[in-house]
Amino acid sequence: MIETGEKAPEFTLPATGGKSFETLGNPITEDGNLTLSAFAGRPVVLYFYPKDNTPGCTTEALDFTRLAPDFAEAGAVVIGISKDSLKKHENFCAKHDLGIYLASDDGGETCESYGVWAEKSMYGKTFWGIVRATFLIGADGKVAKVWPKVKVKGHAEEVLEAARDLG
Repeated sequence: MIETGEKAPEFTLPATGGKSFETLGNPITEDGNLTLSAFAGRPVVLYFYPKDNTPGCTTEALDFTRLAPDFAEAGAVVIGISKDSLKKHENFCAKHDLGIYLASDDGGETCESYGVWAEKSMYGKTFWGIVRATFLIGADGKVAKVWPKVKVKGHAEEVLEAARDLG
């Protein structure tokens, strides 16, 4: 997993635009992609999660959406990344009225570059999957803080406080 102080790996991924991002202009390109560099000069909250429409992932997305205006006030943007398809992300956004960007890393390259694609175990079975983790990237493009193996409850609030401290 990348660490605090390292340059955040660039990515270009297909993404949803959430509900309303007029204050950000439109960082999604004509071909539907979102790049980290589109947010150069401002903090970015990049959170990785296992799967759309599961209880923990839904709670996390709703918490970040609820606090999206506060993140914007702190100058930060929130981007969620999973390996789900863009279509699944669009359905997830519509079903829960999400107001954050969701990017589809179906090939897993971005998950691997951030070090969140790892061996996991559940109920005695071992498998590969996304480790729920969050990275706060500073305006300089370097990782300011890392939350590995996130517990969802209260997480978005903790990230918001750290984003405010960057400003």
